[in-house]
Order: sequence, then C-alpha cells, then structure tokens
Amino acid sequence: MIDMTRLNEATIIIYALCVLLYFIDFLIHNRKVSKAAFWLLSIVWVFQTFFLFNRMYEIERFPVLNMFEGLYFYTWVLVTLSLALNKFIKAEFIMFFTNVLGFIMMALHTFAPSQHESVAVSGQLVSELLFIHITMAILSYGAFSLSFVFSLLYMLQYNLLKKKKWGKRLRRLEDLSKLEHMSYVLNVMGVPMLLLSLILGIIWAYIKIPDFGWYDAKVIGSFIVLSTYSFYLYNRLVRELQGKAVAYWNIISFLVVLINFFLFGSLSNFHYWNY
Repeated sequence: MIDMTRLNEATIIIYALCVLLYFIDFLIHNRKVSKAAFWLLSIVWVFQTFFLFNRMYEIERFPVLNMFEGLYFYTWVLVTLSLALNKFIKAEFIMFFTNVLGFIMMALHTFAPSQHESVAVSGQLVSELLFIHITMAILSYGAFSLSFVFSLLYMLQYNLLKKKKWGKRLRRLEDLSKLEHMSYVLNVMGVPMLLLSLILGIIWAYIKIPDFGWYDAKVIGSFIVLSTYSFYLYNRLVRELQGKAVAYWNIISFLVVLINFFLFGSLSNFHYWNY
C-alpha cells in the first residue's frame, strides 16, 4: 500500500530540484540541465497523475469540489501545460516562473493541515515542512559561503597580479576567470534554493503562527538577502559586469547573509523558538 502523504512529500522534493534546474537553465542555457529538469518534471507529473486517479478511486468522483482538491488539480494542469510547452517552445523564463507557481500550489496542498483528518498527521507534516524549509535555507547559505570564498580568492589573486608578486602563493591559486565562474555558479544554485525555502517558510508561518507578519526582522532580512544576490545575477548577466565589480558585490552580499543570520535572527519574533 503506497502512502499518499509520503508520495506527495517526495513529489515536493523532486519538484524543488526541477525548479532549481529550470532556474539554472534560464541563466546559462545548458541543454543537459534543461533535459534533466524536463525529466524531473515528467516524474512529478507521473506522481501527481497517480495521486489524482487514486483520489478519484477513493471518493468515486472527480476531485475538484473543495479548495484543496482544486489546488491539486490546478497544479497538475500547470505541470501538464509546462510539459507541453517544453516540447513546442524553448522559453526558460516561462518554464521557471510557471513551475515556481506550481510549486507554491503543490506545497499549499500538501502541508495545509485542514485537509488531513488526523491531528497527529497534520502536526507531523507541518514539522516536516519546517525541516525542508530550514534544510533548503542552510544549503543556499552554504552555496553563498563558498561563493564568498571564491570571490575573496579572486580579489587576492587580482591584487597579487596587479602588484606583480609572482611566487608559490600565486601558483597555488586558480586563474581569475575560473574563480569568478565558480563564484557565479554557486550563486546560481543558491538563489533558487533560497527562494523556494522562503516560499515554504512563509507557508509554514501562516499555518503555525496566528499573528504572522511580514514585518518580522528575519523575514525582511531574508528578502533583502534574496534581493542582493538577485542584483548580483542581474549585474553579471544583464549588465555583463565582470571582475572586481561583481566580486565586491558578492562579498557585500555575503555580509548581508551574516547580518541576517546572526542579528535579524535574534530580533525575530518566531525564529530560534523551541519548535
């Protein structure tokens, strides 16, 4: 007997990976990444379709007569349309934002407590939602941290070359282009993970905290972090800035991460609680 709740949770994780790959493909136009995202989205569609038909078998009608059933069918429609669009047009921008919307609806359906009969199951799902939110946030911060290290090494290498200090230290560092590229790639992975983490975190907060407000310090700080790294990607891709300019901005962005983690986190009304 397949546990439908676990199937939905697995679908959420696969869907998150799919959105991450579509974001990477949107930025760097990589055929292998696009193909991997398509196959992950296909797996999501298969799982959703199985769930949909299983639900129809259980209740003996088409599952669209309440909000949560409607949310699931709406998500299924979005995924189906995304797969169809992928075969006819190559619009990474559309694919990414369509599936971000689908991911939000899927998460709302999966973790909303009012659709579950058991209070224990509802509480467990809310706890697992929090776990996924925190895990994705930490993974994004890890990517930003490594990106920060590469930017520091870039600045060190740049200064050594400018001062013509040739030696063992210079030979042990990677070349400037590789350091900058690795910093950029890590940010490309970190930004969508942080975005998805924020989506799940907001859903958790609305479920768990009756007086949740957008003015909470950690919420504001997290969106500032997302904005600073999004501006980094904008400078790198749209304005085509390279070198010291983007390295400096990347270092500043990581300082914002540290401020958000240590200062804003301590000022938050609901972060660092004993859950």
